[in-house]
Amino acid sequence: MKNVKRIIIPALGLLIGTILLTASDHVDAPSIINSTADVSDFYAFESEATPSNMVFIVTSQGILSPTESETANFDQNVLYEINIDNTGDNVEDLVIQMIRRGNWMHFFGPVTPQETGLRGTIVSDANFQERVLITPYQEDDIILETETGWKYFAGVTEDPFFFDIARFRQVIAGDVDRFNTPGNDTWNGLNVLTIAIELPKRLLGNGDSINAWITANRKQN
Repeated sequence: MKNVKRIIIPALGLLIGTILLTASDHVDAPSIINSTADVSDFYAFESEATPSNMVFIVTSQGILSPTESETANFDQNVLYEINIDNTGDNVEDLVIQMIRRGNWMHFFGPVTPQETGLRGTIVSDANFQERVLITPYQEDDIILETETGWKYFAGVTEDPFFFDIARFRQVIAGDVDRFNTPGNDTWNGLNVLTIAIELPKRLLGNGDSINAWITANRKQN
């Protein structure tokens, strides 16, 4: 099973100010929804504190109630990959791989993938490797920051995606005036599993732009 979210990041080497791009899908196809490989959102933006860094955030297994959040965890048989195309051919040139092992989230890359397309294999000899303890629900965030400025996080967080389903339906029905009225967050009080990494943009390619997408691959027996 492979779940894909795609995002295009323009002018990577020339980003000015804070740019936030997201790909969202809180309601997936029947074969994906409510599974531990369900990807909710993919965010990519320039670090405000360090403009030479890029931040990638992946959320999955939404929409979690507080009760569900107490036991929710990443599936050890699901490999998340941030795929990066820096040549414009829509084929990943680099991947950042993330997989849970015990109480830790392990990160590999960015690194050239061993294979592209619909299969994912962990590049266990990647030059860049790190791990961070997974933050349990309602505990202080455990963020690993390396001496070189990389940052890593994995754990349960409040769902950052804002969407008003009721008002959306009213707009679709033709009540356009309601579109500009402040709405209510349908996801308020709900949570997601979140993985985040901050790293230097120079490691993602030398071109003017990149394509990036997230995939979730389940281990095949």
